[in-house]
Amino acid sequence: MAHFLQLVNTVLSLLSNMAWPEFLQPHVDNFVQWVNSCLEYWDLEYLEYLLWLFLPIFIAFVLPIFILFFIYGSVIFLHVYGLRNRIREAYASSYWDGARTSIASFWDGVGYLWHGYEVNGLDNVPDEGPALFVGYHGTLPIDIYYLLSKCLLYKNRPLHVVGDKFVFKIPGWGKLCKVFCVTPGTVDDCIANLREGNLLIIAPGGVREALFSNPVNYQIMWGHRLGFAKVVLGANVPVIPMFTENSRDSFRTPRWGRKCFRGLYEKTRMPICPIYGGFPVKMVTHLGKPLTFDVDSSPEDVKHIVKNHVADLIRQHQILPGSIWRGMWQRFRPRKYATDVPLLEVQGENGKSTTANTASATETETVELAKSSHELGRAIPRRRQASFDDTATSHTPELDPLSFDDEHDPESREDEKSIDSL
Repeated sequence: MAHFLQLVNTVLSLLSNMAWPEFLQPHVDNFVQWVNSCLEYWDLEYLEYLLWLFLPIFIAFVLPIFILFFIYGSVIFLHVYGLRNRIREAYASSYWDGARTSIASFWDGVGYLWHGYEVNGLDNVPDEGPALFVGYHGTLPIDIYYLLSKCLLYKNRPLHVVGDKFVFKIPGWGKLCKVFCVTPGTVDDCIANLREGNLLIIAPGGVREALFSNPVNYQIMWGHRLGFAKVVLGANVPVIPMFTENSRDSFRTPRWGRKCFRGLYEKTRMPICPIYGGFPVKMVTHLGKPLTFDVDSSPEDVKHIVKNHVADLIRQHQILPGSIWRGMWQRFRPRKYATDVPLLEVQGENGKSTTANTASATETETVELAKSSHELGRAIPRRRQASFDDTATSHTPELDPLSFDDEHDPESREDEKSIDSL
C-alpha cells in the first residue's frame, strides 16, 4: 500500500507541475485537490482488506459477464463481416461460411485454454447424412459452443441447434443465431431439418434442467417431454446420446431461493435465476454410439431408451457428487476413458421388450429395455463405472441421475403443448 501511495503522490505532483492551458488548469487543480482529500480521509488499509475479502465473489460473478462479452464480440464480428463484403446475405452463403469458421476457431481456442475441452467419441459423428444429438443441459450451454466448433473444424459439418424461444428475444443475438443455425424449432421443423441431411442437437431438459438440476447427482429433468422422440421417429434418423463432464460445475445457480425461482419459472417460463461461476473445470463431451429405432416404436419407448443412455454416460464418466474443486484438479490429471458400457437389460412384467441398435464402424450392440414406460422409469440405478483410475468408488442410489422421478415432479407445470416441446 505504501508503494501505491508513493506512486499516486508522484503522479499528482507531475500533474500539478505541468503547464496546462488556461481553460484546463482549474479542472486539473480541482482534480488534484479531490484526490488529495480522498487520500487524507479514506482508510486505505481498510479498503485493501475489503478488496481481498470480496475479490473471490467479484471474480465469480464477473466471469459470466466475460462470456457474454465473447458472444457479443461474435455478433459485432458478423456485422463487420457483412458490411465489409457489401453483398446481400441471400447471395453470400460462402462469405458467411468464412465468418462461421472464424468464430468457431475463436471458441475452440477459448475451450482449449479455459476448460481444456475435448470430445470423446467424435468418430461417432457421421461424415455425411443426418443425426440427432440428445444430451444433458448444463447450467450454461457453453459446451454446445465448443462441440459446435469441433464439428465444424474437424468434421467440416455445421451443427444445427434447437434453442429456447427467449434466446431470440435478446437484442443483437438474432444474426448470430441465424448464422449458426439456431432455431426454436417445432417438431415438424426439426423433422424437415433432419431430412435435409443436417446434424441437429436437442437438450430435452431445456431451461428447467439448466437452472434447477441438482449439481450433486446431475439430475435429469426431462419430465413428460416427448417432442424429441417424435422427431426421431418422424425423421427416422440415428440418435447420438451425449453428456459433457463437469458441465454443471463450470457454472452454477445458488441453492438459496431456488424454490422461489423455480416457481417463477414454471409460471412465466422466463429464466429468472442468478448464475455464477466460469470456473476453469475440465470439460469433456462424451458422445455415445448412434442409436437407431424401428418406425413402429412408441415415443415413450424412444424417450426412455435415450434417457437411460444419457444417464449411463453420466454414471460412467462423471464423478459424483459433483465438485468444482475436483473438476479443476482434473485439468492436471491424465485421463484414460473406459470403453462404452451397455445399459441394464430390464424386462417388464409382460416380458415384452423393445430394441435399440447402437452401431459403429466395428461393432453393433443390442440394448433391450422394457416396453412399458412404467418399467423403464423404475430401472434400477447402475453403479458408476471407473472412468479413469482404479480409485473410483461406486455411488449410492441417491447420487444417481435418475434417482428422482422427474415425470411426477410436483413443481413441474406441463400441458399438452409443453409435452410436445423439444
